[in-house]
Parts: sequence; C-alpha cells; structure tokens
Amino acid sequence: MPAGQSFSPDSNTNSTRPLRIGYAAGAFDLFHVGHLNILKHAKSQCDYLIAGVVSDEMLELTKGVTPVVPLFERLEIVRHISFVDEAVAEVVHDKMETWRQLRFDVFFKGDDWRGTPRGMHLEREFAAVGVDVVYFPYTVNTSSTMLRRALDALTRPDAASRWQTRAIESTS
Repeated sequence: MPAGQSFSPDSNTNSTRPLRIGYAAGAFDLFHVGHLNILKHAKSQCDYLIAGVVSDEMLELTKGVTPVVPLFERLEIVRHISFVDEAVAEVVHDKMETWRQLRFDVFFKGDDWRGTPRGMHLEREFAAVGVDVVYFPYTVNTSSTMLRRALDALTRPDAASRWQTRAIESTS
C-alpha cells in the first residue's frame, strides 16, 4: 500500500486514520522462532508490515555469508506469514534508498545495532525524514548462525561417521 493511504479500522465508522507502515529487514535464512517473534512484534506496532528479505548477493557482500536457503524460497516463506502484509527482496545496502522506494514510517531492527555508530547514523538519517527506529531484542538461544554451525557440525565427515555409528549402535 502506498504511503499516506488511509484505511478504516472499523467498517461501521466513517473515520479514517493514516496507515502506519513498518519495515523489518532480515536474511530470514533457516527461518526460526526468533524471526517469527520479530515479525510478530513489528506487526503489533504498525498497520501494514513490509518484510525486507536480504538478497543472496547482499548477504555475501555485507556478512560474507552464503545463505542456506535461496532468496526465492526465503521470500515465499516470509510472504506466507499471516502478519506480514508484503515481502520484498532487499537488494541495496543503503536503508535510506530502501525508504525512498517503500516510504515506511517505522523501521524495525535487532537491538545489536542500538548505540553503535551504524545504528546512531541510521537513527539520525531516519529522524530527518520522520521515520521512527524501533529495536527488538533477539530471541535468546535461537539464531540462524547457531543453526548454521549445528548443520556444519553435522555435515563434517567426522560428524557423519559419528551419527552413522550411533545409528548402528541404536539398532543393535
């Protein structure tokens, strides 16, 4: 929905209010409950939630990580979350450029950015155009990085032989 569009929250009333558009970006690789929590909390603070799914190329460029799940599939997963109104591929690193394209009113980010030079710079840029920055805590004990490490451990040759040995022992 375009910025500035209004909607009627109750069909029995004639009043309308401005639509508050939120934007939450993430890799959403190896989708887990932490991702779900961020999107759910974001939706509770806006009327229309756009989820930006970071492209494979941007992940490799900014984090040096190749996603396990390709962009097309991550987009499909995120766009089918009931409280996500729209999912878009995030293909630029500059959050202000993303704002120019989507015109959101509130930007949601993990609290690892809070107080950092990058986070403070982002807050200043967004404040200049009237965008609120809301930080969310990460879900404890759940992250794609942890899942990726667990998968790596399972796919190492020595790990595979350990699992195979355990499987044989459990059937004996």
